[in-house]
Amino acid sequence: MPRRVMLQGAEPGAQVPAHLTSVPIWLIGTDTDCSNKTATGKVVHKGPLVSLASHSFILKAVIQEEDSSRSASINVVLIGELAEDFSRAVNQGDVVVVSGFSVGKSPTVHKDGLHPFNLLLSGDAACVYVSPPTPPPPPPLPPPIPSSSSPPDAPRSSPAKKRSSTLPAEVSRTTQAPKYTYSCLGDLQDGSVVNVYGVVVFFKQPFKSRGTDFCSTLKITDQSEQKIACTVFRDKLEDHPQIFRVGDIVRLHRVKVKMFKDSMTLINTFGFSVLAFDGAEGDPVEPRTSSRSFHLDQEDRRTVEELRTWAASRGLLLPTTPLCAARPKDYFDLTCQLLAKAPMDTTCTLLRVWDGTRCAHPQLKVIVERSAVEGPTSFSAARERLIADVLVYDNHAESARQLKPGDFLRIYNLRAIPGASRAAGPPPGGRAEEDASHLGFHLHGGTAFSRGIRVLPENSPAVQDLKRVMEAVPQEDEDDFSEMNDSQLLEVWSTPPQSPEAEAMEVSSGVCVSERSCGHDVSPRSLSEVKRLHPGGVHHVRVQLRSYEPVRLHQALKLHCSKCSSMQDVPDDELVASLFSEASKDPGPCAAPPWALSGQVLVPGDSAASPGRSLSVLLSTDFLCEDTKRELIFLSGATLEETCRLAAGYRHVVPVRSSGGHMTLLDLSAPFLLRGRKRSYGCKRCSQVAVREPLFPEGLVRINEKLVAEALGVEPLQFVLLMKMKLQDASDALDVFLWRGAESFFGVAAEDLAANQEAQDGVRQTMDLLCPAGGSTERPWMDLCLTAYRGEDEGGRPQTCYQIQHSAVTRPP
Repeated sequence: MPRRVMLQGAEPGAQVPAHLTSVPIWLIGTDTDCSNKTATGKVVHKGPLVSLASHSFILKAVIQEEDSSRSASINVVLIGELAEDFSRAVNQGDVVVVSGFSVGKSPTVHKDGLHPFNLLLSGDAACVYVSPPTPPPPPPLPPPIPSSSSPPDAPRSSPAKKRSSTLPAEVSRTTQAPKYTYSCLGDLQDGSVVNVYGVVVFFKQPFKSRGTDFCSTLKITDQSEQKIACTVFRDKLEDHPQIFRVGDIVRLHRVKVKMFKDSMTLINTFGFSVLAFDGAEGDPVEPRTSSRSFHLDQEDRRTVEELRTWAASRGLLLPTTPLCAARPKDYFDLTCQLLAKAPMDTTCTLLRVWDGTRCAHPQLKVIVERSAVEGPTSFSAARERLIADVLVYDNHAESARQLKPGDFLRIYNLRAIPGASRAAGPPPGGRAEEDASHLGFHLHGGTAFSRGIRVLPENSPAVQDLKRVMEAVPQEDEDDFSEMNDSQLLEVWSTPPQSPEAEAMEVSSGVCVSERSCGHDVSPRSLSEVKRLHPGGVHHVRVQLRSYEPVRLHQALKLHCSKCSSMQDVPDDELVASLFSEASKDPGPCAAPPWALSGQVLVPGDSAASPGRSLSVLLSTDFLCEDTKRELIFLSGATLEETCRLAAGYRHVVPVRSSGGHMTLLDLSAPFLLRGRKRSYGCKRCSQVAVREPLFPEGLVRINEKLVAEALGVEPLQFVLLMKMKLQDASDALDVFLWRGAESFFGVAAEDLAANQEAQDGVRQTMDLLCPAGGSTERPWMDLCLTAYRGEDEGGRPQTCYQIQHSAVTRPP
């Protein structure tokens, strides 16, 4: 199969045979007559050469039509010797003309957003004509001196022959650094593929998507003050933006602009690449990237410096908080070094960290088995006072397993909880530290508010600053630990009284950890008997729990509408915060209705440096006396964080916004009512929202969620716990649901689970008891009541379903 390479600087199509005609890329389809047709485009992506088992090769590229206003791009798949030749002779940026192709459906159209078809080049009829990009004109020079050895009309070389061992002179050329054009974020157009710089104002660490890729999200801005979201899907974590904190600067190449819900979003496309830079002024302009080759010139460095200066003037670079500045109830980012770690259970891991400073508040020390610790198990008394015990949960516990003692970390959205406890009980011969003045540090599950853990490279400016602080700590004699007596040792390291071995011993002795509360007079059955019976009955069984889902228990919380029987996930904090933020930007006036009085309330700030701000509130005239003025307020213009702060002082807070000059509720994806830490949500399908005068019974002093919902025309949703469990006995296994009986099963209300971390910990400990991690411990037995009923599977086919009801877990004595 011949391959023709055009001369440098030649016009595209100059060597293409005259009998071939060009067809626009956007018109190509499976019904296109490909005989004597060509497609022309610029190579915007060139994939690697892949060897096939049949001793052949395959290569994938993307070409983009330059002269068309549609900016059409299409995948080109080359097979055989042409793939080898293409890999050697063609560079990204070259213009190619392809002929002898066939057209097939693109299997990646939904992922890359390119042409729904691709071009397949294989066989002797396939040809590729290549034109290198025209170099910029050189500056004017004096006329050259004629040479007899190179006359001006000397003939050029002929096209390269097939399968030549070395590239011909026409292909051999000096690689020139590409010249990129960067777009301002305020000038982006839907559908365009652009290169941009931006300052990060929000980001999430990469997380596993529903497919095979990892997904990371960020929001960037520049001097245009336009904030643009960006979503990156890559199968390798190292190919994602290496963002360490808000205020970092990123350079994104080849991202596509798409409109989503009336706002622009950037999506990575073929050829995507990213560089990240520290956002602090004065730091070296050193890019963070996994790419082995990238272009960075003085103009790029100047752009980074300009963005740094602009970001500093806007206060966009957020500092991390050292341990010495951590305060109760704070959420903060911590830069630290990992000294040791230990698994607590399947969903929780302990990290022992330090940053060279000492927390100003007494800390809770977590009790763990010494044999479970990875890293040093003892430190000097002086060093121990500088160490913080951090508990990480759910998805972060999984990533914590990859960490190594000695790693430098940045922990995002870490929470300082007063009076928190993870101890299973008092250690032998001593007392567990449990006091409201003691702080515990928790990293909760999920990715909201950038929550996560990042390993920092040792050459990063943040690590260098951390090392300087650590080196300034006086070096204590590490042998001080040997001076501690036995009682002091037990305060730090101790065996929990409820060890897995003890649980196994109790279970093997036949102790049951649940009881039935129903009054059914039925005999116990085996699971195999239950499965043979017709639906509609009640069954008593003695079983073990083999597995359950979801494993991350916060995903088991759902919102249920009793009116339409719909079930939905609890909105995450990120979505709720965005709805509040959007509503707080609405400058429209909100007239007070006749039944309410308007006023202002001061929201406390995060610190003395940020004293807070005044927000508009409306107060029902029914609650103006001293005893009831904090009973119910309507709040507008507040962020989620500010609303939560006010909810700590007011019993019922209703977030509202202005719509046409009148007061209305936020979108019902946000809570319509906040009561302390509890949030109430409404059903979009069944609610008929209308903010009208609350009509409460005469003499009422305390109101409740139901009364407020009726006044607002909202059908309230109920928090429920929904789990799927696989039960087993000696005869068979059976899938069952735990839903209506979940609250009595765990002995806690689902609404409390949504707002109380200790309640969540209690459920998690119960599940660890019923289904120990790793399967090495014998599972306890449970006496349960099951109800059988007819249902449908995901395909709509009838099936028998089972629910656990009238049963409760009782821990063995």
